[in-house]
Amino acid sequence: MLSESSSFLKGVMLGSIFCALITMLGHIRIGHGNRMHHHEHHHLQALNKEDILKISEDERMELSKSFRVYCIILVKPKDVSLWAAVKETWTKHCDKAEFFSSEHVKVFESINMDTNDMWLMMRKAYKYAFDKYRDQYNWFFLARPTTFAIIENLKYFLLKKDPSQPFYLGHTVKSGNLEYVGMEGGIVLSIESMKRLNSLLNIPEKCPEQGGMIWKISEDKQLAVCLKYAGVYAENAEDADGKDVFNTKSVGLSIKEAMTYHPNQVVEGCCSDMAVTFNGLTPNQMHVMMYGVYRLRAFGHIFNDAFVFLPPNGSEND
Repeated sequence: MLSESSSFLKGVMLGSIFCALITMLGHIRIGHGNRMHHHEHHHLQALNKEDILKISEDERMELSKSFRVYCIILVKPKDVSLWAAVKETWTKHCDKAEFFSSEHVKVFESINMDTNDMWLMMRKAYKYAFDKYRDQYNWFFLARPTTFAIIENLKYFLLKKDPSQPFYLGHTVKSGNLEYVGMEGGIVLSIESMKRLNSLLNIPEKCPEQGGMIWKISEDKQLAVCLKYAGVYAENAEDADGKDVFNTKSVGLSIKEAMTYHPNQVVEGCCSDMAVTFNGLTPNQMHVMMYGVYRLRAFGHIFNDAFVFLPPNGSEND
């Protein structure tokens, strides 16, 4: 009888401890707790055509020269075919592009991160980029090898946006109290955001290497947690009409969805004319996108764009 009573008391105690643990976890907030709850979601839009035309020709020329985008592509050996396609296509339009791999790969030149953990790869890549290039580039674009980016459209979107301010841009996603930029569409940080992030990388309480929680969260969420401690918040990038410019799906899938949900407005319901990224592409689709975006032209049709972003010196820009 005494033994049964003892077992019962042990069960009650263990149950109480378990309930207390669940209650405590339920009150955990990522980052600054209630401060996040009151933060309003930001929608950041590109300039419209009328705003562009108001900029003087001299200022346009100066702006077009001042934008320098450094591209970070995180890769693993299994991505070798995508890696090759990205290297041969859109990354030529970055002012500089470098590949950061989980391990040494003989086939392509890359910077070895010596880890298979995507969050550690991201941290190391950002630190490497900041330490080496902080005085050379003012915008940093990070992407997966399944992403196709139109860098000229990115530069157009960033017009009149001051890189000395803490920008953190892309396709935003809300998860509980956390708003973050999803990695599927690519992530853009200004040099100021890079500076703030770098200052936190060695502070485990604010930017832990392993998340500091019982369960593991994705690398893009981890980044948002760290940036919130630095006062940097996710902003959704949109064109002048309010359409997303960082797309987490391919053009084909976006058109298919538009045909299903907006059959009378397939083009309008699909994508922005100034789209910056598409995701989920195969190597062949990368080359098709390159053809459609940069090579196909209507004979006799003259483009009168207000801005011209020249390719980097010595590049093999298409």
